[in-house]
Amino acid sequence: MVTVPVSQLKPGERIIENVLTKFNNILFMKGKIVSERDLDILRAFLIPSVQIESKDGEAEPAAQEATSEEQADNVLPFHEHYHKMLHLLRRVFNTAASGGHNPPILEIRTTLEALIKNIDQYNVLTFNPRHFQLNDFIYHNSIMVSLTSYLLAKWHGLSSKELMQVALAGLLHDIGNAKVDAAILFKPTKLTAEEAEDMKRHTVIGYNMLKLVPAINEGVKLCALQHHEREDGSGYPLGIHGDKIHVYSKIVAVADMFHAMTNDRFHKKAVSPYLVLEQLQKESFGKMQPAIVQTFISKVTAFHNGMLVRLNDNCVGEIVFSDRTHPTRPWVNVNGKIINLTVERHLHIQEVIQK
Repeated sequence: MVTVPVSQLKPGERIIENVLTKFNNILFMKGKIVSERDLDILRAFLIPSVQIESKDGEAEPAAQEATSEEQADNVLPFHEHYHKMLHLLRRVFNTAASGGHNPPILEIRTTLEALIKNIDQYNVLTFNPRHFQLNDFIYHNSIMVSLTSYLLAKWHGLSSKELMQVALAGLLHDIGNAKVDAAILFKPTKLTAEEAEDMKRHTVIGYNMLKLVPAINEGVKLCALQHHEREDGSGYPLGIHGDKIHVYSKIVAVADMFHAMTNDRFHKKAVSPYLVLEQLQKESFGKMQPAIVQTFISKVTAFHNGMLVRLNDNCVGEIVFSDRTHPTRPWVNVNGKIINLTVERHLHIQEVIQK
């Protein structure tokens, strides 16, 4: 074990003692391999030195054991199942685009169940798919909407037997896009009014693709049709009001809006998830069901003191207080200065660095 000043620390070196902030919150866990970004964070928090593995590669037994445990708990199983789901969904969409019928629901469900078994490794607010490519946006969006809808349904109190059906509803909500013209689906600029109308047809197409499939319930089928409907009747394709919209569709609508806006698309760059949450909060008045939106926001912003975040001015800070009435705007300590984001409205959280 060697004590090294942060000024001399190099990327690739392994930390073998927890690094603590001045509030005694863990900044980095022992066993962490240092990256360039980590060096910036250490400097931002004025950490003078850290304990690293000695040059002969021998760490203290406790540190070695912790590192092994962390590797065993790595997110690899989740990402493996996520990749299998991505591969399967791409095949399902391609088959549908070629005129195929009856998506392989049993295979889809089995693959999704394996992924959901590792859902504790998925964080709605901070998850980013590995090797994300714009051409695969629709598949990534469908998987993330599925996982988020599963969690939201659970948080909102749906019965355990409905959770997998809600996850399937999220996964298949955009299946109608398989038959939308690729020139529209992947257009790098804003759609014309005529193209937008063509795009809206994916809801009816999706419902027609699923309506005769026996292995899914009516809520899953209706979700493909209704996920763009809104409480006040301003949505599409039917313009129905809240009491006519299935609860699965209401849950998936929230998850879909969140992930569509927080990931890069061909015609629009990703927006900070915290700004999207604030927009969702505004949308809940008339558009989305308020109870579902509030459940979603309160759960995904369950900030803990000591959480590291980056603000939109690129400053790195540590959350020291969360106000329940303003869940997306906690107090952040940046180099000893407390920034109250409910007051400093020009600032917002750009990303969570570490939970």
